[in-house]
Amino acid sequence: MDVFEQWESDVRGYCRIFPTVFKSASNARQVDENGRSYIDFFGGAGVLNFGHNNMRMKKAIIEFLESDGVAHSLDMSTTAKRDFIEAFVETIMKPRSMNYKLQFTGPTGTNAVEAALKIARRVTGRRSVIAFSHGFHGMTLGSLACTANDYFRNAAGVPLENVTRLSFGHPLDGMAEAYADSSSGLDQPAAILVETIQAEGGVNVATREWLKELQQFAKDTGALFIIDDIQAGCGRTGDYFSFDGMGLDPDVICLAKGIGGFGTPLAMNMIKPEHDKHWSPGEHTGTFRGQGISFVAGREALRYFEDGSFLDGVKTKGARMNERLQDIAKQHSVHWFEVRGAGMIQGLDTKDGELSKKVVAACFENGLLIGGCGTAGRVLKLIPPLTISDDDLNEGIDILENAINKVAEAA
Repeated sequence: MDVFEQWESDVRGYCRIFPTVFKSASNARQVDENGRSYIDFFGGAGVLNFGHNNMRMKKAIIEFLESDGVAHSLDMSTTAKRDFIEAFVETIMKPRSMNYKLQFTGPTGTNAVEAALKIARRVTGRRSVIAFSHGFHGMTLGSLACTANDYFRNAAGVPLENVTRLSFGHPLDGMAEAYADSSSGLDQPAAILVETIQAEGGVNVATREWLKELQQFAKDTGALFIIDDIQAGCGRTGDYFSFDGMGLDPDVICLAKGIGGFGTPLAMNMIKPEHDKHWSPGEHTGTFRGQGISFVAGREALRYFEDGSFLDGVKTKGARMNERLQDIAKQHSVHWFEVRGAGMIQGLDTKDGELSKKVVAACFENGLLIGGCGTAGRVLKLIPPLTISDDDLNEGIDILENAINKVAEAA
């Protein structure tokens, strides 16, 4: 650990929560250099939907490398990209009667959000964006302006402007009328940007009714409706998109994290064709948009969605997670714990950031990687790989339960 302490930047964060040196990983387990195995309920902050070193993806990547596949291509056309696009269209878009252009941005979620904000401003000729309390959209300046957390915002060093903040999940009574009033003093929005499930914000789940109301509000104001599905998408909720079946038709959908499959970076925006035509070539560019390894792994990931069996398993495991967390909350009713989530993103709100921090530490000591989120980190967030075995899932929740019992009894 001395090497990291001496030479790596003090900005590092997760290594302080999990103070060991990891050497290998497989599916839902990581092993440190001392041979200690940890069950992973952190999942690369939502990247590793298909586990560490997924065997199917690893095989495809090795074959790709051994055949001298094009690993880096900017936005040039490659066979790997074509295979990914064709699979995404056939497996995800056509069954949902979707019609979008696919924009591969720089390979991070924050870059996808930046591109979405740019196209919204280009289409509408407006600047202001409506975002929401507890939202998280990234760490670069445009997306950071839409992020609500003061700890992240204060690191910017410059004003974060052109964003109006509304309360997540609260009724929009009178908002359309206020924005229609030329004397209201409100700037007309270029976009309404929302996560259907606020992952980093505390596993806050929006209702279908509110999201429908939000979409109508966007139409009424002439704003683009943008869904940031970067952490909650790609099968995490038991459907491919977190908003499947809600009757929503976003103008832009931001995807990243799990879309690359293997843990290698990839980000993509789905943009309505009538909006995409407002781009001119090269207006949003980046060195790493042609991630060949990620296209190969991402194409393998899409095979999991060719029939409903995989997502049925996600729903079953998600229901089990929720059931166990509800039982834990009942055992500690004096603390008013609250369970929130959908599918295999579940949160236990302890209402106490210090208690949550102690639970995370106790879990690590006993072989479980889990993180806190939300205000003061008070929500314990469970985002294990969707491919986790039943035995590892149950053992992980057992470790969590024991840690909560120990910490709560001492509180």
